[in-house]
Amino acid sequence: MGWVFTIIIILILIGYFYNRNETSNKQKNNGSKGYAKWVGGGLGWAFGGPIGGILGFAFGKMFEDMQSGAYSQEGGTLQGDFKLSLLVLSAAVMKADGSVRKSELDFVRRFFVTNFGQASADQSILMLREIVKQDINLQEVSRQIGQFMDYPSRLQLLHYLFGIAQADGQLPLNEINTISAIAAYMGINPSDFDAIKAMFVKETNSAFKILEIQPEASDAEVKKAYREMALKFHPDKVSHLGEEVRKAAEAKFQEVTAAYEKIKKERNLK
Repeated sequence: MGWVFTIIIILILIGYFYNRNETSNKQKNNGSKGYAKWVGGGLGWAFGGPIGGILGFAFGKMFEDMQSGAYSQEGGTLQGDFKLSLLVLSAAVMKADGSVRKSELDFVRRFFVTNFGQASADQSILMLREIVKQDINLQEVSRQIGQFMDYPSRLQLLHYLFGIAQADGQLPLNEINTISAIAAYMGINPSDFDAIKAMFVKETNSAFKILEIQPEASDAEVKKAYREMALKFHPDKVSHLGEEVRKAAEAKFQEVTAAYEKIKKERNLK
């Protein structure tokens, strides 16, 4: 996928074309305002497909604003394709009801601070503010992620999206439907989607859904399902994404364990 490397190339080219255009127009009052974001969007699409186009446009807009002093250039850089994918899909979920409220951005900021730290969160929110202004082709973006991202990482991405959607204590149906569409386009197995959804939407049979079994499953089937799900959702499956993501994945793993313990208690299993 290499979107981080792609964005580095885009930023270099944005700077080159922006400065070249600004020099050629230095006698004009309007300068080259609005130029960098379109260069970034075009270059992003050429190098990185639909996601590259979205990110290139956002980086181009940020470049213009930093040139005019609207944003500070201090702070950390975005870390990895996983986080960039998360930003784009988070924007899609936030826009599911047709608008993005300040309260939603605040919730997402707190989520990123908790999971990635303050410096990374500040830079991510700058990106997110630009991404939510754009039209996002959910099908193309999600399919691109599904094509290049490994399955455990996609499961963790899905878990993050539910966490963000529920950040204000509620989980609106339109946001659930958006996440469901993302999961389908990314190639997530429906039973895996239902398992992660059950970690956030608590129902009578949530524990069984998390283990991907029916309530009438035998005790042996329950134990087997727990072993399989514990392996599938083990934090080490996403250790290549960094320690921050691996630690966050522990929450998903703990939900599997909690579901198993609940069933064991109900059935008085040893």
